[in-house]
Amino acid sequence: MLNPVDHSPASRRDQFKAAVGNVAGERRRKQAIIIGKERRDAVVRAKRMRRADDNDEGMMYDEPFSDKIINEETVRAVQELKFLFSSSSKDSSQKKIEALRKLRRLLSCSSNPPVASAVEAGVVPILVKCLEFGSSDEQLVEAAWSLTNIASGDSELTLAILPALPLLIAHLGERSAAPVAEQCAWAVGNVAGEGEQARDLLSSQGALLPLAKLLLLNKPMLVKTAAWALSNIIKGPSSKAAVELFKVDGLSEAIIRHLTKGDEELVVEIAWVVVYITSLAESQTKLLIKSGLLPPLVAWLSSSESLSLLTPVLRSVGNLVAGDNSNTDALLDAAKDLPGGLFGCLVRCLGSEHRTLQKEAAWTVSNIVAGSLQHKQLVFGSRVVPTLLHLLATSTFDVRKEAAFALGNLSVMPAGESQLPQPIMEHLSMLVERGCLPGFINLVKSPDLEASRLGLQFLELVLRGLPNGQGSKLVEKEEGLAALEVLEYHDNDDLRSMANELIDKYYGEDYGLEEEYGPGIAEVVRGGEEYPSWRKGRGGI
Repeated sequence: MLNPVDHSPASRRDQFKAAVGNVAGERRRKQAIIIGKERRDAVVRAKRMRRADDNDEGMMYDEPFSDKIINEETVRAVQELKFLFSSSSKDSSQKKIEALRKLRRLLSCSSNPPVASAVEAGVVPILVKCLEFGSSDEQLVEAAWSLTNIASGDSELTLAILPALPLLIAHLGERSAAPVAEQCAWAVGNVAGEGEQARDLLSSQGALLPLAKLLLLNKPMLVKTAAWALSNIIKGPSSKAAVELFKVDGLSEAIIRHLTKGDEELVVEIAWVVVYITSLAESQTKLLIKSGLLPPLVAWLSSSESLSLLTPVLRSVGNLVAGDNSNTDALLDAAKDLPGGLFGCLVRCLGSEHRTLQKEAAWTVSNIVAGSLQHKQLVFGSRVVPTLLHLLATSTFDVRKEAAFALGNLSVMPAGESQLPQPIMEHLSMLVERGCLPGFINLVKSPDLEASRLGLQFLELVLRGLPNGQGSKLVEKEEGLAALEVLEYHDNDDLRSMANELIDKYYGEDYGLEEEYGPGIAEVVRGGEEYPSWRKGRGGI
């Protein structure tokens, strides 16, 4: 039998998907983690090196020097810093800053910065000393900048700056000058980009709340960096960090203010904070909605042309409609005055030239149509469906898969007590008439197990739902039976079992007999006569 439906709150948005393998219960949470990696790799890196400022005078290392020369210069710069910090000269303060600046430029100027040489030469303890309280702001910025670039490297280099974390976090506080706090936030964000253990360490050392408090300020550059660092820390899989943020009074209002009034770069970073909150922390999501989250989200979704901005905005909307139906209703209401409403915004993204937006928009639609019957009917009557059908037929595999999830959810009744999802005949018939079957059959043939299950589940709907055996004929005509027969010997137990059940039930020994030989022949073959008339010879032996 096909796997029973998971009726837990986490999976209620995935009725169609749950029925074909119970794989969707954690899909929203997993997607939040996956998109975190995708966006950091493809849109904004998880770690960021800070290059030299345009107005930084006296740059000495912007020419294409060999790596050997730059590494040697770096080692000498570290040795000079060590000497200055061991010296008790009265005029050493300015010399220290000049030496720090020289080192920072070396660590900032090259496409292959010499951070490993600096660490091997023992720079980290010196930089930690430079962060001590009482140091000038200029010294703090220079030291934190070098640490930022060291932490932008591979794991070994990032972990090398862990001794500096307590002081970096301490300088995030409200008493720090904005340039100091921003540079320390940047360094902390790079450490958070290292992975879950690094995020846990930062949380345990108290990085969350001072970063969150920075979001309350009206200093765009500082807020942008703090938001980026926060999104690196809270992106999962645990919801603890996302919940912890809301101990800061006024955070919800600050997030909405920045989403509404911030420039595009700031909105991008704030939107990624919203992505992880809405994917991991339901109660805090409700607080954001109450504070006015939805109008700026749908406004950006309707108007922006920026991939880097639309990606987190659309992801946040997808997370919201993966919650309860009231979130979907609220989004529909918030977008009612926009051209085409919420569905017009989604069609715009589905029709984008960017695969990322197509995939995100299809995922969002799949969450909407996994909700109430009313939501399914609204989508069914919109321009969303033709666009999804086009994507299913023409797009890349990952987009086709998401489009198929959406079309599958559109074809079944909302979650109930029955073991199998019941088809909505009007929707199912129209999708089949408009040529969706080849797309689902191609998924059946896919080496991706989830996609193959999805295709099988839709074929089961067609075979079971269309009257008078139409489904069997249509599936066979589109080479669906051949695809099922290939799965009869699949290594995966679930796929093999599902394919065999469908073949046995809808293409058994009697399949096609009456159409070819007339009514009643199936009963004859099953045992009515020893031989049917058309099998008897003219005479005996």
